[in-house]
Amino acid sequence: MRLPRIGCRTLQWLVAVWLCCAITPAFALANQLAGHASPYLALHGEDPVAWQQWTPATVARARRENKLIFLSIGYFSCHWCHVMQRESYKHAVIAKFLNRHFIPVKIDRELEPALDARMIAFAEATRGMGGWPLNVFVTPDGHPLYAILYAPPEEFFAVLQRLQALWTAQDERLKQLARGAAVTSQGPGKPRLDAAVVQTYSAKIVRDALVLADSFHGGFGEESKFPSVPQLEFLLSHLTSAENRELEKFLLLTLDQMAANALQDHLGGGFFRYTVDPSWETPHFEKMLYDNALLARLYLRAWRQFGKPGHKAIAMRTLDFMASHMRGDPATAFIAALSAVDARDVEGGYYLWSKGELKKLLTPEAFRAIVLAWGFTEPPPFEHGYLPIPTMSAVEVAQEMKLTVAQAQSLLAGAEAKLRQARGKRGLPRDTKVIAGWNGLALAAFAEAARLTGEKRYRQTAGGLRDYLMRALWDGQALHRSVAGGKPAGRVSLEDYAYVADGLLAWATLTGKRADYAVAGRVVDQAWRRFYGRDGWRLAEHSLIEAEAPQDLLADGPMPAPSAVLAAVSLRLAAVTNDRKLRDRALAALNSGHERLAAEAFWYATHVAAMTLALRTH
Repeated sequence: MRLPRIGCRTLQWLVAVWLCCAITPAFALANQLAGHASPYLALHGEDPVAWQQWTPATVARARRENKLIFLSIGYFSCHWCHVMQRESYKHAVIAKFLNRHFIPVKIDRELEPALDARMIAFAEATRGMGGWPLNVFVTPDGHPLYAILYAPPEEFFAVLQRLQALWTAQDERLKQLARGAAVTSQGPGKPRLDAAVVQTYSAKIVRDALVLADSFHGGFGEESKFPSVPQLEFLLSHLTSAENRELEKFLLLTLDQMAANALQDHLGGGFFRYTVDPSWETPHFEKMLYDNALLARLYLRAWRQFGKPGHKAIAMRTLDFMASHMRGDPATAFIAALSAVDARDVEGGYYLWSKGELKKLLTPEAFRAIVLAWGFTEPPPFEHGYLPIPTMSAVEVAQEMKLTVAQAQSLLAGAEAKLRQARGKRGLPRDTKVIAGWNGLALAAFAEAARLTGEKRYRQTAGGLRDYLMRALWDGQALHRSVAGGKPAGRVSLEDYAYVADGLLAWATLTGKRADYAVAGRVVDQAWRRFYGRDGWRLAEHSLIEAEAPQDLLADGPMPAPSAVLAAVSLRLAAVTNDRKLRDRALAALNSGHERLAAEAFWYATHVAAMTLALRTH
């Protein structure tokens, strides 16, 4: 990322160098989060840290008192967020210091997606990585100054002390440095794309993907492994127009490895958010609605590309998991997430088994079959037991136990049914927020599944979800971000409009009804009006701080860049409705940010995919 005047990494370095000690007068604050509708924020309602809500009054107070805002961003199902709460935010000395010298604000990232995206981008630019818990010190005039992720309490307290001393001594200098690191934008280009340039970006994504590819385990990188759905979607679509055996081999490997190992819950269905190792063996146990919706659609499209029944089966299993385990209230909507920690505060405890538990639940013969099938012959890899991962087929189990294949299959099926029943009695906290954008992704997945598989249950689920979105989260002119505790909550963002529009268009494609296309068109129109202008993309309509300034390009994250999704939806809708103005608007937005695209196309795969779509639908 190229920044004017002073780079973000330079800013972070200077702040780190200048950190030293000082004390300012105390000022009483009170924790505002008790009983909050957000389950995550409510968890912090009894912290000794005097958490403030993210409001204009909070920002005004920071400016009035000339204090740094301490933005602490996390979410309900995040394991390390809970650890940092237990270690630091419930620590009396740390809390007292935070309350006295800063304006502490706790953010549910799922209610403030625009703010979260900006702070993640800052952390990645200054630290080389992002994640949660994400803690960013923001100047009173609204620019991020310094970011840290999880830190043990001693390290965290030392940072607080040193940063406060630095702020006391050189606050104006720090404000100037933070302002100098702000991102600038140029705005839309001409509504014409250069096919040769787009092809260059596409080829670069493929080359970079193969460089980053793990040719042994699949996926990208050599440490933690994420599904990286936006990049895999792009590479999969690339194969439809260009044969590439190396790329095909990598995609098949990645799809098979993600499904066969610990990223997938083999007992109950669904995918975990990521694994902390490169071989997909140690999951981070939270399950997110967006991951499962995106992965279901990815495997559906892989089935269409490669014709492998196993990919279709994984997609359907994931959709069925969502329908059975992630329903909200009412049941036509989907909740945000299932926690990484169980009701006993054990990470992964809901999913893990000891041999003692298995012996109590199963007959000796069934126990032996499960131990063989799931590889429970070695010491447990987790402190609290084993995670079921198939290592031996029913045929191999039958051979080992001298049974018929049918007998082995019956033993395993019966044992798994008993374990699912027993697991269902365990406590697993749920983040019950119903988020518009994530439900839009779910609608797109179910509607596409209904169209491709012909399964009536998916059409019924998609129809119910579509009706819920239009009834509870869309008032005819605007979307709400979410419903929490039965009430609207959070700040609506570009991602909500883009993903809901994508889901509505998938539904319209399924039904073929003009009225359904019209509804999708109204959401698309409002999205452009609210989130795109002469200065580029805004993630939120109204910003409390300067850090949320417009920009030309939005990068893919775990979810596809909402700007690119909106552009692609607009192009497909314009092709159906012959709306030239809408097509030109999408083309102009896509034809921007070329310097960044030329350097880092891999991280903007959805944007390049939308450019490619524009050329194909010309």
